[in-house]
Amino acid sequence: MAERSTRRAVLAGACMAAFAGLAACGKKEEKAAAPVPAAPSGPPEGSLEWAVAGSWRSPADKARDAWRHPLETLRFFGLQPKMTVVDFWPGSGWYIDILAPYLNKGGGTLYLAGFAEGPAADPAQIAINKALKARLEADKKLYGTVPFSAFGAGTGPVAPAGTADLVLFFRYIHAWMAAGLAEKAFADAYAALRPGGVLGVEQHRLQPDEDQDPAAANGYVQESFVKQLAAEAGFVFVEASEINANPADTKDHPFGADTLAPTRLTAPMGQPANPEFDRTKYDAIGESDRMTLKFRKPE
Repeated sequence: MAERSTRRAVLAGACMAAFAGLAACGKKEEKAAAPVPAAPSGPPEGSLEWAVAGSWRSPADKARDAWRHPLETLRFFGLQPKMTVVDFWPGSGWYIDILAPYLNKGGGTLYLAGFAEGPAADPAQIAINKALKARLEADKKLYGTVPFSAFGAGTGPVAPAGTADLVLFFRYIHAWMAAGLAEKAFADAYAALRPGGVLGVEQHRLQPDEDQDPAAANGYVQESFVKQLAAEAGFVFVEASEINANPADTKDHPFGADTLAPTRLTAPMGQPANPEFDRTKYDAIGESDRMTLKFRKPE
């Protein structure tokens, strides 16, 4: 009897072990739960925030956002994704790395009125045009098709007349004043804009109690002078913003606004850099104090 009871206990234990093993095998065969998709990180693709945060922008360009405030500036000007936009003298393309991807993703159009080329053109400006065109052509998926026009003495329309929603002047009015092109710049912008279209201006700002140099040799221009140029071209002043103000800028620098970042001159423009020049106080200022103005073409 004892032997039979022992055998029964062994069999019962074996059955229980086998049942447990089958149950475990059954669990292994169950489908694993589908992973929960990770929440998207960063701004929504196609948004202006997305363009400003873009991985294609260089670290050096992004570092200047603290001084140039691209998101706030473009919002102030009223930029929208489906707009037709004209940027006068885009230079090496600091703003283009924001504008082109944003407008390309949103279905808008960006015209670049680059430096005028020709026999008398500055070779350095021609090289800047060429480099920017090559960069945009190299990644059409990101930038889209960006039509180039030109602005300078004797140039024609910067975009088809009356088609632009927004025209942008970023920190070049002083250069146009020196070249005798300021009035033409405002006239060409006016011609390109549709009725109700906006002209956005960012420019190094001269103290209101200082005399305006007609050639703006130091790079600084009075707000009142810019407003006068715009009014003479037919624009209506809408609003000013202090987005790009810098109260630390004393505006009494030996090489004008270009003494400050990002140009950081240590000698007059065109001359060799001076390694003995002490940049300490100028680097502490940061970038220039700038006006940010919005004008509208009447309906």
